Amino acid sequence: SGGGDPILFQHLFWFFGHPEVYVLILPGFGIVSHICMSISNNDSSFGYYGLICAMASIVCLGSVVWGHHMFMVGFDSLTAVFFSSITMIIGVPTGIKVFSWLYMLNSCGMRILDPILWWLVGFIFLFTVGGVTGVALSASALDILFHDTWFVVAHFHYVLSLGSYSSIVIMLVWWWPFIFGYSLNKSLLQGHWLLSMVGFNL
Repeated sequence: SGGGDPILFQHLFWFFGHPEVYVLILPGFGIVSHICMSISNNDSSFGYYGLICAMASIVCLGSVVWGHHMFMVGFDSLTAVFFSSITMIIGVPTGIKVFSWLYMLNSCGMRILDPILWWLVGFIFLFTVGGVTGVALSASALDILFHDTWFVVAHFHYVLSLGSYSSIVIMLVWWWPFIFGYSLNKSLLQGHWLLSMVGFNL
């Protein structure tokens, strides 16, 4: 055997692995965006075009930031600054998405006790917590401190696992009446949301 280069392996692995995270969460973004636009009373196209541009930006930027998983391998300063900067820039389209969702929810005519509203707000909260921790991890100096700690585990699971799970529940709650012709029990949905949010954060 000619041996191997572990750093090259990490580059190849994360070049695949990091965009995969976006592949898994982008359908959830689409679900939440569609439902927020459906329940919004606002006819403005601001939210629509803003969300499309934000998601396209996340797809493009998310394909070139794999190196932020590898700050511990000893990047030179220019490489570390490049990956840190591009990772931080992802916060801009992410913020556009979050504020567009909040704007649309604020202009919707739904009652505060409607379970779909609870799940949408829960999704936005979980995703925002995950995003804020991601901004901290994007700085190479902080990432070196947080590397291989529970902070990274929490960031990943708040963004991907809990975000994806919540978006699937939102999809079921929203489209169930359209598919099967009857609505789910609101009290049970509220209880499910409450138990889920408590359980997620424990």
